[in-house]
Amino acid sequence: MTIHFIGAGPGAPDLITLRGRDLIAACPVCLYAGSLVPPALLDHCPAGARIINTAPLTLDEIIAEMSRAHTAGQDVARLHSGDLSVWSAMGEQLRRLRALDIPFDVTPGVPSFAAAAAVLQSELTLPGLAQSVVLTRTSGRASQMPDGETLQNFARTGATLAIHLSIHALPDVAEELIPFYGADCPAAVVWRASWPDQKIIRARLADIATQAEGIDRTALILVGPALAGQDFDDSRLYAADYDRRYRPIGPEPRFPE
Repeated sequence: MTIHFIGAGPGAPDLITLRGRDLIAACPVCLYAGSLVPPALLDHCPAGARIINTAPLTLDEIIAEMSRAHTAGQDVARLHSGDLSVWSAMGEQLRRLRALDIPFDVTPGVPSFAAAAAVLQSELTLPGLAQSVVLTRTSGRASQMPDGETLQNFARTGATLAIHLSIHALPDVAEELIPFYGADCPAAVVWRASWPDQKIIRARLADIATQAEGIDRTALILVGPALAGQDFDDSRLYAADYDRRYRPIGPEPRFPE
């Protein structure tokens, strides 16, 4: 048997990988984060599956459910929202499973920052404006930020910032970033990206906190000049005079056929 950790995506039930969907359908036990995973994904569970909402459970209780399934020889679909590589609390579960010698695998999901960029119809890395995206957050009760991982340090790079789990601190976030990006820098808040009731707020960095007042939880803050999406250079990738492997140019191309 195997514990299958599955990224359930940002919210829309069809934003899950085919592999993730098929694993859910094949597992007689499903543990899902009920506070964030859309219930429609549970429709993929097989008839008679044991379905457990882990939102009210402790880590010990979650591992106990996995151990129980392991003893019974049952595969488990473990659903987390978004993608498992960031802020999923998967790491602490994997550490316990390794100690218990219980096998597991990981299936990635669509991350929330990608879903937010999609609903904003924005590319977050535009030539001459930004070529990096920083995924970060502010300190919270569950996890404190390491000393070097500050908004000011990331802001100094000029990269596009995707700030998670911080909507409650939006006024402070804007105040910290304005000295680096400027008051007129484009900013956005996307609440429940890809859900039917999603909300999108665009504003200047100086105004975003006021414009997004009342938005709480499950919201992502995006900041950076790339969000304007207008005054930037074309990439060289599709330029007519750009010699590349799949479109050789000139009498002596870099990659001759």
